[in-house]
This record gives sequence, structure tokens and C-alpha cells, in this order.
Amino acid sequence: MKKINHKLFGELIYDGYWTGKQKIAILGHDKIVPLTIDGEEHDVFSAIQEEAYSKFIADTNRLIQEAEQAIFEYYQEECLEYRAMLGDESADEIVPIITTTQQLGKLVDPIGLTILPDFEDGVRRLGLIFNCTWEEDGIGVRFENEEVIEVGYQDIVI
Repeated sequence: MKKINHKLFGELIYDGYWTGKQKIAILGHDKIVPLTIDGEEHDVFSAIQEEAYSKFIADTNRLIQEAEQAIFEYYQEECLEYRAMLGDESADEIVPIITTTQQLGKLVDPIGLTILPDFEDGVRRLGLIFNCTWEEDGIGVRFENEEVIEVGYQDIVI
């Protein structure tokens, strides 16, 4: 296990991928989550990966608000289908009807920030990962060039 102190990402440990820590405030949660960066043990991080992180941090408030709204819209699209699968009793606990993004805080918990690989196409990619009450595998929000591109299962960002 290799450990480095990166000028931008801070203390990182390599154990199959690079991992550090990131403070994040979203949906009423204020916590420190794992920061995961795709890369090899002996390689340097690409300029695109560093830029993706820098721009995300510089514009965190706007990007977090966009992510919250995107999760809310995704939830609204999925909610009725999940409720129908669950039946009456558990649906109100697991997939309640909600009307605001603030109510998502009881249903969604941030568990990671991932800086995705550089595919050498000039696109800055990163993702937020969440546990949630209605999807056992959790959900992810993928950003490209500081815009929300997709909300879906976690595999879109891991």
C-alpha cells in the first residue's frame, strides 16, 4: 500500500486505486466521504483529472444544487414504480411521496466522490455516489465538464 501527499488531492493511499477524503455538504448532510481517483500506482494523475476536481471544488455550491435537483427529478420519475413493487406499508418508509429536495436528505446519503478516468477526449468527469432507501445498489450522479449528465445506478460513476 503506497501513500502520497498530493498538492491538490491531499493525502492519498493506493490500494488498487487512489483514495483520500473529501468534505461534502449535500441534501442536509455534511460529512467526510472517500475521494476515489482512477489511476495506477506509479502513474501521475492526468491534467484532466486534476482540472475536473479543481473546477468541481471551485463551483461546488452550484454543482451540488444541480445534483440535488437532478436526484429529485430522478426520484420523482422512479418513485411510483418502486412504490407499486413494494406495496402499501413499506412504500411509505422506503419510497415516500416527497415534494422538495430537502426531503431527499432522509432518503439519500452521500458516500463518495469519484474522479473518473481520463479518456483523452478533453472531457472532465467525476461522480457523486450515494446510498439510498429505494435502491439497494445506491445511485450516482455523473458530471462532465461541470454539468450533471446522468443520474442512475452507482455503476455510472464507478
